[in-house]
Amino acid sequence: MPLSTTGTYLGPAPRLFPGCRRRCRRVRNDVSVSCRPRKCNSNLVGARIPRGKVITTARGSSTGELEGHASSRLPPQPCSWGQSSDLLSRIDLDELMKKDEPPLDFPDTLEGFEYAFNEKGQLRHIKTGEPFVFNYREDLHRWNQKRYEALGEIITKYVYELLEKDCNLKKISIPVDATESEPKSFIFMSEDALTNPQKLMVLIHGSGVVRAGQWARRLIINEDLDSGTQIPFIKRAVAEGYGVIVLNPNENYIEVEKPKIHVQSSSDSSDEPAEKRERKDKVSKETKKRRDFYEKYRNPQREKEMMQLYIRENGSPEEHAIYVWDHFIAQAAAENVFFVAHSYGGLAFVELMIQREADVKNKVTAVALTDSVHNFFFFFAGKTIREWMRENCCNWVSSSEPLDTSVESMLPDCPRVSAGTDRHELTSWKSFPSIFKFFTEASEAKISSLKPAVTRRSHRIKHEEL
Repeated sequence: MPLSTTGTYLGPAPRLFPGCRRRCRRVRNDVSVSCRPRKCNSNLVGARIPRGKVITTARGSSTGELEGHASSRLPPQPCSWGQSSDLLSRIDLDELMKKDEPPLDFPDTLEGFEYAFNEKGQLRHIKTGEPFVFNYREDLHRWNQKRYEALGEIITKYVYELLEKDCNLKKISIPVDATESEPKSFIFMSEDALTNPQKLMVLIHGSGVVRAGQWARRLIINEDLDSGTQIPFIKRAVAEGYGVIVLNPNENYIEVEKPKIHVQSSSDSSDEPAEKRERKDKVSKETKKRRDFYEKYRNPQREKEMMQLYIRENGSPEEHAIYVWDHFIAQAAAENVFFVAHSYGGLAFVELMIQREADVKNKVTAVALTDSVHNFFFFFAGKTIREWMRENCCNWVSSSEPLDTSVESMLPDCPRVSAGTDRHELTSWKSFPSIFKFFTEASEAKISSLKPAVTRRSHRIKHEEL
């Protein structure tokens, strides 16, 4: 809708709202132009608007500021919607940058964050004793999220230290035949994981940012170490004579900085006339300049471009589970192998069964799933696998019912009972005592040559028995 500086319409209005004396509005990018003509009709060519009735405002702001960043004054110039208009060319970028987020430079230790775990395993501020605060800076969600992620990386390393020092586990590098230069991952094992003749427990966490030894990072930060980590499972398993293997299914690749590629301009070898080539180069440079300005405004702290180098034979949780089975679990001396698999870990176990059905049936005595999402893969499993899982698996699902209450399922998969909580991430911790009871029953049933008592429970287990 071209306008002259005197307020004269130079062309037909592109859109009219019905009704007389109503505001006609056309929005372009983040700027709206409102006009109040004396009359609204279908033909406004040549109509006159009194001087001062053309109002330019920024959407979402009554002061004309672009969400608290841009100057309220835009250069006085005609606005032509018929031609491409770049709003950013009229914004004072230096003014914008003054109000951008602080540097994404965070401490690399808990002490640097001024947090520590107390005697109850709760993360608390060293000075105030308060729990972790996510919204450390108001109205800076991206910065707060980056701070949370930086703390999460420290938590991961802290849990690794606990696995080695408090649980006496060993870090084992994989692939086992990896060269010095190739990407590597690792798992954790107890000293007797491969030599224990009786029992071996294998722990698999879910998907996301969690790593070996964790059930949920959110619980570690906001609740405590017991509910968020696998440490209680490991310590009790060792105390009851189990060997232990802790999988690390989300450690599938390493990140390295992406090398910069210098692309030679195609105009150098072109047969175009020099004048035309210069004109094209000038347009290209201006376009790149505007794009760089926009990137600087949108993301002033441009992070390094990273590329992912996948770990051989461990490029996904499913591959990882199969690799650890082939190179460790299958070689273990234990007569009874038990799995605890949370969320996506249940799906990884089902894929393991599909790929190694006979071996798994021969070695695995029982499987405890916690809010497993294996249902989709369950349909790809054969009849014999589905029957085996109904007899040897139990899924503690999120539910408001008391712990171990039978929960009906529309799918013919393994028995489902309540974990005693409706929070997905808490299901492993809440079902902790029932899982060990389940394993004990399965082991005793195998010894007495009876099938494990894993039929669907219609009664509630008394908590005193646990």
